[in-house]
Amino acid sequence: MIFGPDQAAGPPAPGGNGSAPRCGHLDGLTPVAPQSDGCRACAARPGRPDRPAPPDRPAPQHRAARQHRPDRRVTLLACLTCGWVACSDDAPGQHARAHYEETDHPVARGLVPGSGWTWCYVHQRRI
Repeated sequence: MIFGPDQAAGPPAPGGNGSAPRCGHLDGLTPVAPQSDGCRACAARPGRPDRPAPPDRPAPQHRAARQHRPDRRVTLLACLTCGWVACSDDAPGQHARAHYEETDHPVARGLVPGSGWTWCYVHQRRI
């Protein structure tokens, strides 16, 4: 096998944690501000206790509507490519994952101030 000048033989170089390859999806991203302070997809969903369905249409019975619990805190993530804010995989709607699947924007960061929690959907791990 012949390697180019920017390639090396052997396994990929370890990332910051010493065991996984480095994630390059943060490289070249321009900082963007979050577009909202909540998940717009959840806020727009009919059937929420604060947004009842119109009387001529019953509330949807999809998984997210059945599992909505107002007492449960939901982790919010901001897309680092466009700033879209959505609920994480631990929420019934999983709208941040849906955003990644629709847009291929690979990296999102938690909105908890000071947490620095960042997730790469391509590598399926924290970075």
